[in-house]
Amino acid sequence: MSILVVGTVAFDSIETPYGKADHIVGGAATYISWAASYFTNDIRLCSVIGDDFPEHELVELRERGVSTEGLQVKQGEKSFYWAGRYHDDMNGRDTLVTDLNVLADFDPVLPESYKDAEYVMLGNLTPEVQMRVIEQMNKRPKLIVLDTMNFWMDVAMNSLKKVIGKVDVLTINDEEARQLSGVHSLVKAARIIRKMGPKYLIIKKGEHGALLFHNEDIFFAPALPLEEVFDPTGAGDTFAGGFIGYLAKTDDLSFESMKCAVIYGSLLASCTVEKFGLEKLKGLSTEELKARLEQFAAITRFEVPEKV
Repeated sequence: MSILVVGTVAFDSIETPYGKADHIVGGAATYISWAASYFTNDIRLCSVIGDDFPEHELVELRERGVSTEGLQVKQGEKSFYWAGRYHDDMNGRDTLVTDLNVLADFDPVLPESYKDAEYVMLGNLTPEVQMRVIEQMNKRPKLIVLDTMNFWMDVAMNSLKKVIGKVDVLTINDEEARQLSGVHSLVKAARIIRKMGPKYLIIKKGEHGALLFHNEDIFFAPALPLEEVFDPTGAGDTFAGGFIGYLAKTDDLSFESMKCAVIYGSLLASCTVEKFGLEKLKGLSTEELKARLEQFAAITRFEVPEKV
């Protein structure tokens, strides 16, 4: 099944307790596309870059089955750039630089070949941009997944709620779930948020895993314990790419399939954080993914004794 991916393709400069990486390729749509490419070779990328973006990075994406027909290239302009420094515990970070550049006036224009995509992944962008993408589709996709952040809750809550009402799955972190719902309990928050429209809600808890909510069903996927986390940047986007990539491959939208998709998203995210940027995500082997999947199974498998 085809996936339409909308989001940023950008440059990042990152500082963590493990070192620095300057001006490396990043962006939500980049991580999503790379992660999803492990499941399907029919990915349609919609974003905007300047003419400073390296062509070889686009070639690599195309070789993974990512169409760049919907990638706008603005001549004489610079790509979106973000710089940040992570705290010692890696859970918090400070934004040092945000240069919107070409992203400042990004108007997503979908090529005709994109408008019939069965699966849509809306990366973190303004709610207005996300809505314009939905409105350009020829028909209702099988699944629309939306990622957002607390910034849009601060400055564009009304617009955000409108687009949330149009999607099937919303992915946010625990802090954002509490802000969006106005309650502290994540179970209560999930119930309130799902009344806004999405059938499924994923609440990401970083190193503590992720929760999936649907009707009265709840599924918890732990994060894989890692010896070292080099760079959390892109972990949430990698999760989203693995999640929607798995669903597009299986074309199964049951709750059981959603649970597996969460596991695969977590699996790929656990790989991303072990190196800076896309370095680890680009070179994964089938054997490594299988071994990591077995690790996930091992830490979650248990048997309930007949007598307690």
